[in-house]
Amino acid sequence: MPLILGSSSPRRQDILKQVKLDFTVRTPNVDESQIKTTKPIEKVSALCKLKAASILFESDDDVIVTADTVVSFNNMIFEKPKTKQEAYTMMRALSDQTHDVHTGVLVRSKHKQKLFVETTKVMFYPLTDEDINEYIDTDEPYDKAGAYGIQGLAAPFIKKIDGDYYNVVGLPIGQLMQVLKQF
Repeated sequence: MPLILGSSSPRRQDILKQVKLDFTVRTPNVDESQIKTTKPIEKVSALCKLKAASILFESDDDVIVTADTVVSFNNMIFEKPKTKQEAYTMMRALSDQTHDVHTGVLVRSKHKQKLFVETTKVMFYPLTDEDINEYIDTDEPYDKAGAYGIQGLAAPFIKKIDGDYYNVVGLPIGQLMQVLKQF
């Protein structure tokens, strides 16, 4: 089965490579701002569908995988920060708190599709202004939902996780592999 990853995320590509899946990458061409919901599970589900609809099948055997990740805390959705101030605000809010990371994944062939959402709880240690400012002065926060990468420079900020580590990285590979068995 030819697998197509509909994502430009290097982390999602790395996760698929780690489990030795052969795949090609196609970057979805979508306007994410058209999804207006403030409910995180609805948002990632809608974005997965939107991304998948933008990718055409090349053969009858193609299987397309799209994903989207958001961080939610206190009824707010934290996506990728656009500015240093946004990154600071997100990191300050997450400091010494538990938040949810939601990743929606859509697996689609010409004959069927399966959508699932994985949620992982993440707890941060208390962060000082110095911790946050040193971190947001790097390039790392700006292409990640919630302004942090659990697998990178923010790793020391993580006190505890409850759920799938790879979900926080951006692709819940265990559940994805189970779903791919159905295709």
